[in-house]
Amino acid sequence: MIKVGIVGGTGYTGVELLRLLAQHPHADVQVITSRGEAGVPVAQMFPNLRGRFDLAFAVPDIKQLGACDIVFFATPHGVAQAMMAELLATGTRVVDLSADFRIRDIPLWEKWYGQKHASPELVGEAVYGLAEVNREAVKNARLVACAGCYPTAVQLGFLPLLEAGLVKPDSLIANAASGVSGAGRQAKVDMLYAEVSDSFKAYASNGHRHLPEIEQGLRAIQKADGEPAELTFVPHLIPMVRGIHATLYADLVDETVDLQKLYEQRYADEYFVDVLPAGSHPETRTVKGSNFCRIAVARPLGRNRVVVMSVIDNLTKGASGQAVQIMNIMQGLPEKTGLENLALLP
Repeated sequence: MIKVGIVGGTGYTGVELLRLLAQHPHADVQVITSRGEAGVPVAQMFPNLRGRFDLAFAVPDIKQLGACDIVFFATPHGVAQAMMAELLATGTRVVDLSADFRIRDIPLWEKWYGQKHASPELVGEAVYGLAEVNREAVKNARLVACAGCYPTAVQLGFLPLLEAGLVKPDSLIANAASGVSGAGRQAKVDMLYAEVSDSFKAYASNGHRHLPEIEQGLRAIQKADGEPAELTFVPHLIPMVRGIHATLYADLVDETVDLQKLYEQRYADEYFVDVLPAGSHPETRTVKGSNFCRIAVARPLGRNRVVVMSVIDNLTKGASGQAVQIMNIMQGLPEKTGLENLALLP
C-alpha cells in the first residue's frame, strides 16, 4: 500500500482528495493535518466520509509526514514552500496542489502572489504536474507542482494547436467560467448564495494570477520557432458549485488542417481527455465529480478562427483528481487507478 499524508485537509481540495483516496485500491491515508482543527475527527467535519476514515486532524509533524511515501499539500499558497526543504530531506515525495512551485520565474511568482518565496532553490527542481504533457518527468520527480484548474482546462484545449504550430501565438483568447468552489472553502461576502445566485460576472480582467502559469505552459508546448504565446484570459464566476467551461479562440495559420482529426489523434491515448464528435458542445455536468476533460473543436463559418471548448471539474481534474493521477504515475500504477468513477447525472 502507498502510505499517504495530506497537509491541509479541511478545504474543498482536501475533502476531494479523501473522497478519491477512499476508493483507491493502493492508497492508505495515514495522516491528515490542520492546525486549526487538530483533534477533530475527519468524519465529524465531513460526514460523507463516515465509515471510511478513522483519522483525526493533526498538527503538521515533519517526522510523521516523512514516514509517508507521498504527501499531498492541499494548502493555501505560501504554506508548502515553508515546509518543503525539510520534508523532502526525509525522502518522501510531494504533490503540491497549491501554486507555490508552478511558476519557474521566482520574481514573477512573487509579483503575482504578493510574498517572498521561501524555497526558491526548489522551484527549478519541481516538475509541472500536467500528465498529458510531462508524464515522463513526473515518474521520477521528488516534487510535483500540480497544475491549476483554469490552467488545466486552457492548456489541454490549446495543446494540439500549439504543438503543431497551427495558430498565431499572439491571437490566443480564453474566456473561462468557474463554479464557486474554485474560490475555496472560506467565508466571503461575495461568495454568499444571495450574492452569486442568478448572476454571471467576469472578474480579474486586468490580470489573474493563473495567467503567468498558463502562458508558461503554453510556451513550453509550442513550437520553438516564432513569437512566444500570449494569452488574453478573462475568468468568470458562474452560479454553480463545481465545474469549469473554457471557450478558447485562436487564428489559424493553416486553414487546410483537419482540426477534428488533429485533436482525435493527439488525445487518442489519453484516457482522461475525451474529444467529442464534430459539432458537439461539451457541458460541465458531463464531467462533474470525474477526472475527465471533454473537448470539442469548431471552425465557425469555415473562417480562419478556431474555437475550442474544454470542460473539467475544477476540484477533480482541476485539482485533487489530477493529483491522484500524478501519484499513480509516480508510483508506477495505471493512471486511471482509483479514478474511473463516472460523472454524476443529472
